Amino acid sequence: MKILRLQEVIQLTGLARSTVYKFIKDQSFPRQVSLGGRSVGWVESEIQAWIAEKIADRDK
Repeated sequence: MKILRLQEVIQLTGLARSTVYKFIKDQSFPRQVSLGGRSVGWVESEIQAWIAEKIADRDK
């Protein structure tokens, strides 16, 4: 299991930082995992699943 930092999530998804956090608030994006202190990350497989879901929605 790999944990991605925010810049990696932004690079993979093409979303802006503010959009990532807006989608989290709307519960339409995987939530971050606390890494201690003020550090957070995202589970890579959850981000990949979110991207795959967007592709599947497009192809309907």
